[in-house]
Amino acid sequence: MRAVVTRVSSASVTIDGAVEGSIEKGFLVLLGVGPQDTEAVCDKLAEKICNLRVFEDENGKMNLNLEQAGGELMVVSQFTLYADTSSRRPGFSGAAKPDLAIPLYERFMDKCRERGFRVAHGQFGADMKVASVNDGPVTILYDTEN
Repeated sequence: MRAVVTRVSSASVTIDGAVEGSIEKGFLVLLGVGPQDTEAVCDKLAEKICNLRVFEDENGKMNLNLEQAGGELMVVSQFTLYADTSSRRPGFSGAAKPDLAIPLYERFMDKCRERGFRVAHGQFGADMKVASVNDGPVTILYDTEN
């Protein structure tokens, strides 16, 4: 799995002109699923992201995790994280097919909810307009293959 996690002051997803989901302070997670990904990989990634300490404490140090900061998550499916960029026109055959990707995308969100977080999201496969106000900016890249 691949994830781009951005600390945000707010984020939203709009589909067909209507806001599908929105959050205030928290993480915007662009989540891609690869063909070799498993439930165990998904669970571990959810745990890592939920415990990522990039929110400032009382001394201005990035020392607080999402729970300590009172944050939420916006999760957006993002097959383009598996782009083959060896040519000018990227290919996306390295991304998992929907029969694997959708259940793992849903599982990731469920694992975050189990930890007590509010999780807003887009719609898998939809043409989404994602807006965010990056806080910092702080952006972390996860690749479970590395």
